[in-house]
Amino acid sequence: MTASAIAEIPNVRLSLSNSAENVVLVRQALSGLADTIALDALELNDIKTAVSEACNNVVLHAYDGAEGPLEVDICGHPAGLCVMVRDRGRGMPPLNGVVREPQAIGGIGLPVIQALADDVEFRDLDEGGTEVRMEFATARRGALQQPQEADGLDRASAPDPELANSASIAVAPITLARTILPRVLSALAARAYFSTDRISDTQLLADTLVAHADDSLSSSHLNITVSATPRNLELHIGPLYRGRADTLINDRAVDGLGCMLQQLADGHEVTSAGPTEVLALHLAERR
Repeated sequence: MTASAIAEIPNVRLSLSNSAENVVLVRQALSGLADTIALDALELNDIKTAVSEACNNVVLHAYDGAEGPLEVDICGHPAGLCVMVRDRGRGMPPLNGVVREPQAIGGIGLPVIQALADDVEFRDLDEGGTEVRMEFATARRGALQQPQEADGLDRASAPDPELANSASIAVAPITLARTILPRVLSALAARAYFSTDRISDTQLLADTLVAHADDSLSSSHLNITVSATPRNLELHIGPLYRGRADTLINDRAVDGLGCMLQQLADGHEVTSAGPTEVLALHLAERR
């Protein structure tokens, strides 16, 4: 079965800029996924290496040295995992046809991708750019439940002017978010030059949010967009049912969650959008 034969709703979508340092965030997300479905070390290493090479091609070649979007989807299905890496740039060298065979394409890392993935396709996108679709058969087939709906995925893309300092991630189901988000947010806290203690606070905040987010979400995917600047992080979490953000912040009856968020964050704001809302949390280096 080829990758294009499967209609995936991604469990994870990462929307990033094509900065080289963002490849680390993709690798952290894959490590968190491995924790959830118990991938062995060899499987994880092969998947991380192939996906990193696909991302590196976007970093190096998609935008001729300029900045542009890097989007990564990770999907679970009965045959294992499918990972898609997309750019919106000039794409691969022109060939006839939409679907390309990897051996027909030159470029750094492409032979590595072909060697490590069980199936690979390179596709031109109608709106410009290229999608690399990689299939990986895993011993834990079917262990990752595919979301039934795709609502909320469109919220995972940062506006272009904010792309350089932003990283957006959408995750479903919530059990997967529990292993992915703390890893990704900790990496972003380190990028923001947080101290070791403050990185630990960021991880604890992520753990706390995810542990209590299931009843508050108004979509299939939990979405977090993070803006990272030196010594500061801004997190936007949603979409939440109307009124749930204040409950998470202020209601001490919710397993002490309100106390925890107030202790760890340096400020918050709630933005309403129709029947839903987004909780914004500000974290600063305190040392």
